[in-house]
Amino acid sequence: MDLDTVRTFIAAADTGQFQEAAAQLAVTQQAVSKRIAALERSLGVRLFTRTARGVEVTIDGQAFLPHARELLRVAERAVASVHAGRRPLRVDVIASRGAAAGLLRGFHRAHPEVDLDVVMLFDIETAVAAIRSSAIDASFRAVAEPGRPLPADVESVRVLDEPLQLLTGPAHALASARSVPLAQLAGHRIWMPGIVPGTEWAAYYDDLVAEFGLSIEATGPNFGSDALLDTIADTPALATFMGKQTRLVWPAGHGLRRIPVTDPTPVYPHSLVWHRDNPHPALATLRAYLATTAAHDAAGTWVPDWVTRG
Repeated sequence: MDLDTVRTFIAAADTGQFQEAAAQLAVTQQAVSKRIAALERSLGVRLFTRTARGVEVTIDGQAFLPHARELLRVAERAVASVHAGRRPLRVDVIASRGAAAGLLRGFHRAHPEVDLDVVMLFDIETAVAAIRSSAIDASFRAVAEPGRPLPADVESVRVLDEPLQLLTGPAHALASARSVPLAQLAGHRIWMPGIVPGTEWAAYYDDLVAEFGLSIEATGPNFGSDALLDTIADTPALATFMGKQTRLVWPAGHGLRRIPVTDPTPVYPHSLVWHRDNPHPALATLRAYLATTAAHDAAGTWVPDWVTRG
């Protein structure tokens, strides 16, 4: 149904004059007559009767009028839902307990006026596809994976280098250490079942293993962080890597230790990724906020070469 004809019908019903409706809509009286006639043909009823003073709405027209008004209201809401600045800013984070989610929570505290819609997509390819299709406005990712550059219409900026820590149970050989040099981890079993081949985090840890001769096991199903913490707490031979800003909660009896890794400190590089032509005004606000809070790698840290080149 043509919304212009519906709008014209409402104007004519409200004014009782085709001429006044034409003036209100900035069209000719002939255009009003044609639109009303087209709507009547579409509905199969008469909407107006002529009078000496103009037009009157018929019984069928009176029945249609409240629905016509609702049609326009629905159309206006539909337009507003996708109008930049009127819909929530849709941002992707990998996990609700990770550093990227923490950055987004900080942004929300600083800018409570910005409506946010937080989603969690799987890998960078899925996130980039969602950015290019406008399904989301931005994503927090590690980017510039070797041989898989971002498309030309997608931009990124590095916003946080998150130090990795070693997480152990109370009986682990390194549990009492205040810090541990990265090279000292060679020979220790590091278990990370969440590493999925082909993802950006798999590429990061593959380079970490190759550079420092570590052994990372990704065997077994990934039952989530709670199951991982239970296993690490109960298995003296296993440890895992965890981002310093990852929020973790575990039972007091687990006795888990978070140990800084040094000489050098490996950092996981978080970037904000977005489409170059995205017009959402809150995206600029998010980028400006992150520019004031960004923490990048300093001397004594390690990230893969493909990240630093990107």
